[in-house]
Amino acid sequence: MPLKKPESDFLHELANIAEQRILSSYLKSHCIDISTKPKEGFRFDPVTNIDRETEIIIRRMISERFPEHAIMGEEFGDTGSSTYKWVIDPIDGTRPFLCGLPVWGCLVGLLENGEAVMGMMSQPYTGDRFWSDGKCSWFSGRLGTSIMKTRQDAELHQAILHTTSPESVKLYHNNKFDLLQNQVLMTRYGGECYAMAMLAAGHIDICVEYSLQPYDIVAFIPIIENAGGVITTIDGRRAENGGAIVVSANEQLHEQVLNILNS
Repeated sequence: MPLKKPESDFLHELANIAEQRILSSYLKSHCIDISTKPKEGFRFDPVTNIDRETEIIIRRMISERFPEHAIMGEEFGDTGSSTYKWVIDPIDGTRPFLCGLPVWGCLVGLLENGEAVMGMMSQPYTGDRFWSDGKCSWFSGRLGTSIMKTRQDAELHQAILHTTSPESVKLYHNNKFDLLQNQVLMTRYGGECYAMAMLAAGHIDICVEYSLQPYDIVAFIPIIENAGGVITTIDGRRAENGGAIVVSANEQLHEQVLNILNS
């Protein structure tokens, strides 16, 4: 008997339990134990007890509700084998989390036969949630609930470009980021996962990230695509496996961006 696809309400249940754990320690440095893990090209890649404990809580709830599903998480790797795989990053943006800047988020995505079909980014401190049920992309927060759409009329010379860190840009081989930067309206740094959400919501037009893991991006693929955006690797492939990722507000803009970055 084929497995039943979960309802998007379950994403909110996961966000609720993650929120409880994370907010109990956010902005309380005495509650946070910081360590580092190896990452090529980086001297410091932080991980905290909050990351680990939140992932354990999310994994437990998934396993209780959907014991036949597989799970991939940033902190504890892969478990199980199934048509459906949950992909978790309990705190995407640990650096801003440690700095008290609320541009981090909890990411939960769902793969069906290897393709991202549902996902959510929740920000417990602001109360913002960005999610896709596989048909539409939604925002909810203090301003209410609305359907998200990317800027379909965004042109390259008017575009807002975002990348999280100059470090990742410099590490990428054959880098043409400067060529792209010189052709857009403006470039911003440091938005972490919030930048992807803002692209889906129509406020940013291009996101380029050079070193993402699956748990950094799977949740965003259905959010971006069902809002009208395009998300691929820098060489035009599906983005589920991570790598160098390009996200654009519309197809024409995406083609232009890829041409520049691969020139």
